Amino acid sequence: MTDVTRILSAIDQGDPHAAEQLLPLVYDELRKLAASKLAGEAPGQTLQATALVHEAYVRLVGDEPAGGWAGRRHFFAAAAEAMRRILVERARRKGRQKHGGQWRRTELDEAALPADERRDDLVALDEALTEFAVQQPAKAELIQLRYFAGLTLEQAADALGISRATAARHWTFARAWLYDRIRRQSG
Repeated sequence: MTDVTRILSAIDQGDPHAAEQLLPLVYDELRKLAASKLAGEAPGQTLQATALVHEAYVRLVGDEPAGGWAGRRHFFAAAAEAMRRILVERARRKGRQKHGGQWRRTELDEAALPADERRDDLVALDEALTEFAVQQPAKAELIQLRYFAGLTLEQAADALGISRATAARHWTFARAWLYDRIRRQSG
């Protein structure tokens, strides 16, 4: 049993000090994943990788931890899901009129460039992924690990306990399904 799995078990059993022991073990890995995810976000993004990790961590092991993790894989899948929800919530909030959703940020030297629609893409991806997860939960988990946690195909395959060839097939199928769903949704 790894240290992470042991600590997750202690958190699940209600040990108040276990959460303090977990953060140092997983922080660097979660921060790298968050930084890689945020690197692909639109310019002007105000959320930093550290803030994303902290918010996701609080959601996972805060005052009322979700708990019940079956191990390291399950915890990182839950972290990827938490990061996904945080990013989607922020994108939706920024899209609301109350939060300036009708306005688009324009840098003076970029005034001639077309407006960036990354926020809308993230919301469309979330809606399509939610629908896909009902039909194909294992493939949707692969997408989450790749897109929202920033894992490589090999890392995601290892995390899910599937072969790299199976992961590649699932990745190809899921990308095609999501692309088609988003294209039909926006068209």
